[in-house]
Amino acid sequence: MQERTGVATLQGNPLTLLGPELKVGDKAPDFRLNKDLLTEVTLADFEGKVKLISVVPSLDTGVCDAQTRRFNQEAASLGKDVVILTVSVDLPFAQSRWCGAAGVDKVVTLSDYKNRSFGMAYGVLIKELQLDMRSIFVLDKDNNLVYVEYVKEMSEHPDYEKALAAVRAVL
Repeated sequence: MQERTGVATLQGNPLTLLGPELKVGDKAPDFRLNKDLLTEVTLADFEGKVKLISVVPSLDTGVCDAQTRRFNQEAASLGKDVVILTVSVDLPFAQSRWCGAAGVDKVVTLSDYKNRSFGMAYGVLIKELQLDMRSIFVLDKDNNLVYVEYVKEMSEHPDYEKALAAVRAVL
């Protein structure tokens, strides 16, 4: 497994990311994530849609909360050809609880808790914490990466406007 150092921090402390660094133009790797404890989904489940994948370390933290609420708010204006997926290693029932409490109903929360395969395939698994690093991936309808942002400092927000502009550009 590829280890990448010097690319991410938590409060200035270096972190090691596992997996490849994906780039615009790459074909998006498939994934297997849990929608609930028993139901798994893959990239094929969102076929024909533009996909904005918002990766957060944990929904129960301030920046992750704000990031997910922001994309939930934006989802309504993007239309039916777009799906926003929020990926974390939170357990599916914790994600569901958080969504209910936050009133988040337009993004699809998916869990990488079982084997961290999404984190490794997308190069966001933090070796030291076994969480997925904050990042954004936008895939066109053919699953080509049209926008990639690996947020360097875990406690910082992604560039919402650039990510949303990338979605709109491929609609």
